Amino acid sequence: MQRTLFIAVAVLGLVVGVLLFLVLRPRPGTGALDPAQNPRFAIGNPQARVTVVDFSNYLCGHCRDHATEVFPFIRRDYIDTGKVRYIFRDFPFTGQENVIRAGEAAACAADSGLYVEYHEALFRGQLQWASLSGEFLDRYFADLAGQVGIAPATFLQCLRSGSKRAGVLADQKLALDLGLTGTPSFFVNGERYTGQRPYASWREILDRALASPSPAQDNGGQSNPYRP
Repeated sequence: MQRTLFIAVAVLGLVVGVLLFLVLRPRPGTGALDPAQNPRFAIGNPQARVTVVDFSNYLCGHCRDHATEVFPFIRRDYIDTGKVRYIFRDFPFTGQENVIRAGEAAACAADSGLYVEYHEALFRGQLQWASLSGEFLDRYFADLAGQVGIAPATFLQCLRSGSKRAGVLADQKLALDLGLTGTPSFFVNGERYTGQRPYASWREILDRALASPSPAQDNGGQSNPYRP
């Protein structure tokens, strides 16, 4: 009798344990970070089948090449045609206060509807402002704003307010939480790609993503925090 009772209790305990495991076990994807969450700067069709998230650093040479030589073709063929939504994110490396400031400047330009234009201008002029800091840096960014059609005085007021810094740092934290270690880094429908690549490669990636929700990962030329 005691043996039968022991077996019954053991079986009941096993059943309860299995049920608790099924109920409480972690669900795939639960709590997973989404690189496209809460975007600050995005262009293209919000309902597009493909979303690209671009983590860049304004003093990264590979990022400059992507922004000035490749992105215009992506925009022409995929973004402006409604196929792709493109999200921009900042990834300043530790100690790069001037890159954080550049991200703030781009955010101020976004208030005038000229984010992309200013984003590209920052890359084109990166060698001119890379060694600047403080008031000299702010003045350079204000002059650059004037070149793309933003009143420098209005722009400086935004920049000096410090209101855009939190957004830049939030992007930086997201990049680190995602495990990114260098730039440029991209996510295409959640799949990670690292490094700058020619437009032909991007065309293959985006066409594959448009045909399938699960493109393969790849690696290309990538800058790291020590060799921007």
